[in-house]
Amino acid sequence: MERDTLLIADDVMINRELLKDIFENEYKLLEATNGEEAIKLLDEHKNEIALLFLDLVMPKKTGLDVMVHMSLNDMMNSIPVIMITGEATAETDVKAYELGASDIIYKPFEPAVVKRRTKNIIELFRKRMSIEKELEQRTEELFESKKKLEQSNDFLINALSSVVEFRSLESGEHIQRVKKLTKIMLKYWKALYPEDKFTDEQIELMVNASALHDIGKIAIPDNILMKPGKLTDEEYAEMKKHTIYGCQMLENFKQEENEFYKYCYDICRYHHERYDGRGYPDGLKGDEIPIWAQVVSIVDVYDALVSKRVYKDSFSIEDAISMIHEGKCGIFAPKLLNCFDAAKDEIISQTERAK
Repeated sequence: MERDTLLIADDVMINRELLKDIFENEYKLLEATNGEEAIKLLDEHKNEIALLFLDLVMPKKTGLDVMVHMSLNDMMNSIPVIMITGEATAETDVKAYELGASDIIYKPFEPAVVKRRTKNIIELFRKRMSIEKELEQRTEELFESKKKLEQSNDFLINALSSVVEFRSLESGEHIQRVKKLTKIMLKYWKALYPEDKFTDEQIELMVNASALHDIGKIAIPDNILMKPGKLTDEEYAEMKKHTIYGCQMLENFKQEENEFYKYCYDICRYHHERYDGRGYPDGLKGDEIPIWAQVVSIVDVYDALVSKRVYKDSFSIEDAISMIHEGKCGIFAPKLLNCFDAAKDEIISQTERAK
C-alpha cells in the first residue's frame, strides 16, 4: 500500500490550516486536535501515513506521549515525525530527537521551507525502507540457499557414512542414532559447562561430523568387518586402524581453516581414545581428547551396547548404563559421565523410540 497521507496533529486550528494549504494538492490529509486523537488515527492508518506533523504541547496527551506510543508500537521506523512547536526548549528538543523525531520546525513557519524539508524527509524514508526491504529479501534468499546447501551436505554425509553399515549388513540407523544422541549430549554439555562457549552453530557442525566417525571402516576387509565371532589379536589390530584410515580419507579434502573439517577429523581419529590414556590410536588421555570426540565416544559405546550386532546380542538400557559407569567399555571423563547422567532420561527416551 502506498503511503499517501499526512497526519497533522495540532490543537491550534490556524496551524493545521496552514499545513493543509501547503500539502492539500499532493497528499491526503488527516487532522487531530489532541494527542489521543493522533494516537487513534495512527493506529487506524499506520500503513497509509507518509509523515506526521506533531505539535509538542497538546491537550490530553503531548507530542512526546504520542512518540512514546509510536515507539512502543514499532511505528517510528516507518512514519517520520516532524515536531512543530513554538515553546521548545533545549531539553524538549533533545527528548524529541531521542524518541526518533526526524526534524523540528518552530512556529511561525515558512511554507516553502516546510514543504522542502517535508519532501526531503519522506523521500529519505522511502529510500531507506526500500533498501531495508531489498536487504530483507536478499537475506531471506541467502538463508534459503544456505538451508538447501546444508540439506545437500547432510544427505551426502549420511549417504557416505552409511556405506560402512551397508557393507557390514547393518540397518544404517546407527549413524542417525549417534547423531541424535550426540545432539542431546552436546545440549546438556552446553548447559552444564557454559565456560566452553559452544554456539548452536558449532554444535550443529559437531553433530553432522559425528556421522563420519566410522568412515575408515570402508577400508577394513570384509572377513574382519563382518566376522560374526570374536576377532583374533591380528584382526583386532587391523580393525583399530579404521581411525587412521578414516583420517587419511579426510586428508584428501583437507581444509585448514574449515571448522567442520576439524570436527570431522578429531571425531574420526579420537573417538576410541580413553580418558586414562589406554585408548587408540594415539593414546591420548584426559583433556588431550577433544570434547566433541569424547561425546561421540560415549554415545557410540552406548548405542553399540543397546543394539544387536553380528557378533553379539543387545544389552538392556539399564545394563548398558551400568557398564559405562563401571568402566567396562572404556574410561570416560567425570564431566562426560555427569553430562551423560543429566541427559539420561532423554537418551533413554530416544533409544526407546528407535526400537
